[in-house]
Amino acid sequence: MKITLAKTSPLLRPEFVFGVATAAFQIEGAADSREPCIWDTFCATPGRIKDGSDGLVACDHVNRWREDVELIAALGVDAYRFSIAWGRVIRRDGSINQAGLDFYLQLLDALQARNIKAFVTLYHWDLPQYLQDNGGWLNRDTAYKFAEYADVVSRAFGNRVYSYATLNEPFCSAYLSYEAGIHAPGVQNRKQGRQVAHHLLLAHGLAMQVLQKNAPQAQNGIVLNFSPCHPASHTDADRRAAEMADQYHNHWYIQPLLEGCYPALLAQLADAEQPDIADGDMAIIAQPLDFLGINYYTRTVYRGNSKDWFSDVPPTQPPLTDMGWEIYPQGLTEILQAMHQRYTLPPVYITENGAAMPDILLQGEVQDTARISYFQQHLQATEDAIQAGVRIDGYFAWSLMDNFEWAEGYAKRFGIVYVDYQSQQRTLKVSAIALRDLFAARIQR
Repeated sequence: MKITLAKTSPLLRPEFVFGVATAAFQIEGAADSREPCIWDTFCATPGRIKDGSDGLVACDHVNRWREDVELIAALGVDAYRFSIAWGRVIRRDGSINQAGLDFYLQLLDALQARNIKAFVTLYHWDLPQYLQDNGGWLNRDTAYKFAEYADVVSRAFGNRVYSYATLNEPFCSAYLSYEAGIHAPGVQNRKQGRQVAHHLLLAHGLAMQVLQKNAPQAQNGIVLNFSPCHPASHTDADRRAAEMADQYHNHWYIQPLLEGCYPALLAQLADAEQPDIADGDMAIIAQPLDFLGINYYTRTVYRGNSKDWFSDVPPTQPPLTDMGWEIYPQGLTEILQAMHQRYTLPPVYITENGAAMPDILLQGEVQDTARISYFQQHLQATEDAIQAGVRIDGYFAWSLMDNFEWAEGYAKRFGIVYVDYQSQQRTLKVSAIALRDLFAARIQR
């Protein structure tokens, strides 16, 4: 089974970037050579991770990175998106862990030697526990600590990095972690969630100033996740719910970046739930972006709920992924067009797109044809958005390999490469072969 694009597809132009993506905590392991993070603490709390697992070993990438770089190169990608573990670089006492920096420097040099562009994410949710002990993202000082960390990393990495993203999905670090309570540190408090969101965005703005100074040659930006918000019915209550959810979950993160203000919904929050915003914060947050990374997986359906304004309606009709998420490729085109019409966007990368499927290794093969269909449909949706006028410069498949899927543990597999967690053997799934063949065909043209 192949992934096919028309010969005239804008995705096949030479400058369009194809890549694969991972995140530090999900693959690195080697927990004894870094500081503990909030996800270590979360994993050690009974009942938090569905299969009771942790990220102490994960995919053992720190020890197997050479093998993994060869794997990435064999796929024929243009770029590799990965994150830095803050606690692998900065120790509890504030000193630099040179061995941790050296690990990433070796990785960057290996990628550069293979002409693979490095897309580095500075923060993918793994806040060092020593910072959490001082209040974490609820503490305004953490934003300034993040800028210091960005300074250390960007000075050390020099010209090796093609692109820096400050944060990955601040929605998850704020809402899922501090309001829904399903991600580390597992808090359920709206005031705290809104405050964490503000401090994350402040951290982004402060770090952008550092990156533009230290790495002006790099494309510097941020990665946000978006989901189209649809009403469960045509009733006024459900329409209002979907609109409020769109402001609360989508525009809350992009509007401050591009327009220097929060959505009007802010004023509807109770005074006790509104974030504390210092003078000058919004100007810091609204630093010019070289790019915007957009992560997309599915749409979300909402109904009116007087208690919490809105509540989501879980999908039940197939096709669904192994996460129970609706496969809704047209939502990618929809959200890209909506953001393009609403804002003056910088160049966009699709920095994550993929699906968990019930993969089984049989006789050395994983026949994940449903994932191939998923990629086919979403690549077409990306092309449709480009044809509608959105500038999109690249697409990253999530994920390079099966890994620790946060609160789901190891039960859900997003990878195009199958990982046997006992032996750590990597096996290309048929989706990896389909993507490899697509990339190869593009080069031949």
